[in-house]
Amino acid sequence: MTCIFCLILYSAGSHDTMTYCLDENSAVSGNESKLVKFLNKCMPCIVRPIIMKWSITQVLTVTEQLEAGVRYLDFRIAHKASDPSVNLYFVHMVYTTVTVQDILWEVLKWLETHPQEVVILACRNFDGLTKKLHCHLITCIKQIFQCKLCPRNVVPTLRTMWQHGYQVIVSYEEDLEVLKDCELWPAIPYWWGNKTTTRALIQFLELMKRMGRPETFFVAGINLTENLRYILVHPFGSLKTMTLRSLPCLKMWVRKQCPGPQKECINIIAGDFIGNDDFVRDVIELNTKINPQLYCPSKGSGTNSISFSAF
Repeated sequence: MTCIFCLILYSAGSHDTMTYCLDENSAVSGNESKLVKFLNKCMPCIVRPIIMKWSITQVLTVTEQLEAGVRYLDFRIAHKASDPSVNLYFVHMVYTTVTVQDILWEVLKWLETHPQEVVILACRNFDGLTKKLHCHLITCIKQIFQCKLCPRNVVPTLRTMWQHGYQVIVSYEEDLEVLKDCELWPAIPYWWGNKTTTRALIQFLELMKRMGRPETFFVAGINLTENLRYILVHPFGSLKTMTLRSLPCLKMWVRKQCPGPQKECINIIAGDFIGNDDFVRDVIELNTKINPQLYCPSKGSGTNSISFSAF
């Protein structure tokens, strides 16, 4: 009988995890186009509400997402161009009200009360980060999580993670920094469809599956993406409306997936507004296709302790 600690398990993730606390009064991100910056400067009363409607992808706090069963956190990290401090924020068109350091402490606090849970922190984007700021961020990560960080030379089965007390895998989207530090893992590939319709998104994901899964962690994003044309055609719409409309079809697609190392198997599945529908539960229950004994809900946890994606 296959040991459950060596399985390749499904895990649920949140796309753009930190957008629940975007600051509507912040400057527009340095990564945005000159047109967006110009329009925001000239017509802030009109443009800013539109930016907020199409930037927010989550409404649950990071602790609430973890309680709901999310184990992959998508952290888009940035430094404000006009900020003389080393404070780092999360970003999606605009910056968050909270700092990266505060959220890392919040994640640690949750992990300390859930010693058998493992989370993946995908650190991405890095808008405005210099070498000095990368060093500051990595130092903060290491100081906060310390021995909970899983080195990348470890094969992260649940048995190994539990035996050594590892609870955090940090995926870092900056190759030069990864080479310097054994606590950092290479960037986890994210299958981003960049589609405005559910049908097109599912077709994209099925095409990626036929091409074959990566050998390591990877994410299938079931998040739709707006473009300027879509926004103009739906002037009273929002990303949330767009997402909720797509959930029934995406829910059916998720339930058809199978975990495992085979070519067309999927690893982590990430979505927007993860508190809506039964997304997280549906993803975790896919593990019962390997072993029915894996799914045993615990009271008040929102999920089970077997919810980690390994090789």
